[in-house]
Amino acid sequence: MYITNIYIAIALALVIVIIGFARWLIVRTMNIREKLKMSHIFTNITHELLTPLTILSASIENLRANNPASQHEYDLMDLNIQRSVRLLQQILETSKSQAGELKLRVSNGDVMQFIRETAHCIEPLMVKRNFEFVVRCKPESMMGWIDTDKVDKVIFNLLSNAAKYAGDKAQVILDVATNDHYDHIIIRVSDNGPGIPQDKIKHLFTRFHDGAYRQNRTFGTGLGLSLTYDLVRLHKGKIKCKSIDGQGTTFLIDIPINKDAYSKDQIDEENTINIPQQLILDLPTPEAILPQAIQSNPTDKNASRILIVEDNQELLTLMFQLLQSKYHVLTATNGREALQIVHNHPIDLIVSDVIMPDINGYELTNALKQDEQFGHLPIILITANAKEEDRMEALTAGADDLISKPFKMRELQLRIDNIIANRQRVQSDITANEGDFTDIATQKPLTAEQEYLQRAIKCINEHISDADYDRDAFAADMSSSVSTLYNKIRAITGKNITTFMRDIRIKTACRLAKEDPQLRVSDIAYRVGFRDPKYFATSFKRVMGVQPKEYFDQIKAQYDETPTDPQTLIER
Repeated sequence: MYITNIYIAIALALVIVIIGFARWLIVRTMNIREKLKMSHIFTNITHELLTPLTILSASIENLRANNPASQHEYDLMDLNIQRSVRLLQQILETSKSQAGELKLRVSNGDVMQFIRETAHCIEPLMVKRNFEFVVRCKPESMMGWIDTDKVDKVIFNLLSNAAKYAGDKAQVILDVATNDHYDHIIIRVSDNGPGIPQDKIKHLFTRFHDGAYRQNRTFGTGLGLSLTYDLVRLHKGKIKCKSIDGQGTTFLIDIPINKDAYSKDQIDEENTINIPQQLILDLPTPEAILPQAIQSNPTDKNASRILIVEDNQELLTLMFQLLQSKYHVLTATNGREALQIVHNHPIDLIVSDVIMPDINGYELTNALKQDEQFGHLPIILITANAKEEDRMEALTAGADDLISKPFKMRELQLRIDNIIANRQRVQSDITANEGDFTDIATQKPLTAEQEYLQRAIKCINEHISDADYDRDAFAADMSSSVSTLYNKIRAITGKNITTFMRDIRIKTACRLAKEDPQLRVSDIAYRVGFRDPKYFATSFKRVMGVQPKEYFDQIKAQYDETPTDPQTLIER
């Protein structure tokens, strides 16, 4: 498992590094000379990165043969290698387009058959998504001149884009027709999905436009549609988008297919159009690869509860698998889901991604830290940005720690372990004073947790003999709801309200016995709010480890042995 995690981390890290490096380089290439120079850099980097990806792929095959039990992990690595390769190819094409180095090479053949077979190669992806996928070519056959490499990328980008955003069980249609003069083809890719808001359409073909891939829980880079636009324009065509919010989206492409539309250096007379044969099984849904998990079941039933908030299903599952044996782990895919879980389940620590749909990590942290009921929860944020301003924003929001991607899973576990261990030490130090907070009161200044605990113990001691003083009355005296009180007491002491109140009563009983050893067990039980001396005895043994009579007899024996003569006391 350790070896497979290394390969997974490498593959994911490559994706992140490539995206960041591509953004940095492309944005900064301002003139033709710089673009040409950067294009060569991109080409070299792409080829250099493809080499380790090839080695990774070969290593995975060896692992499959030697250790076939970890098929889910191998599938996950394969998926991320495929994504990395496709991303590298898109970056390479984009850099060439920016530098004006993309070359068009059109060849002759059956254009309709090529487009139809290309679409059918993508059909397994549509079936996997439960889409109704329709391909219509009119006429069925049509000879013409196209650059198959460019048209293939255009078809794939548009259909995969529809697969990402069309929604559940949508209909995706590819219509291809010719114009009246049979010298152009019109490609129409449409879906009946949620559509695109009008204010977003004008940015669709902008490089690095994020779209809504996170809201749709898909993988996106902001390069696909921009590259599609460049490829269509390179092919001397036009592309436009029409969309009605809530009803669907249509992309229209018009490309010339007559030989006269292209210059001599763009025409490949020696080769004809090759019909694609390979099925495209890329972009599998994470649900098809990874075991689903909502809550773990660790060996230790008293283990701390961790909430992981991550919209990337693969990373979410990896973190779940890492922590499930040691902690109770709950998962959420966005901040809104996380807030619902926090309100409905006791949580000890939250690990959250920063960039998420709906409510992001900063907003989630700020919302929880501003809430008296949950402000005590430690939060670790995970970000793809390692800039100082990002760290400052995380700390300003109230995060307890920040981890930058890519990160080692072992590092995440160590940070979680340290925070949990530190809180448990604090709980041990604080609860050692329950029933007698003199030591706490002398510490200046008091921490917020110490002040809260001091006030809580004071409330219980003021009603120590009242058997009807329950958690509702306790919460009212603390000016909070029962749920808020529960979360605060559990965070500070690791106990629920009932256990906390019981322990205060038992320790008060011990103090009363020391103050007056002649008191009977039943007298002490009534004084600390127990109606039934037998139940008091059971509770006492659970807390102190011995029966109350045995404990009180020991105190009485020590008292009887203590000399009462002043001179003897001085000598002793």
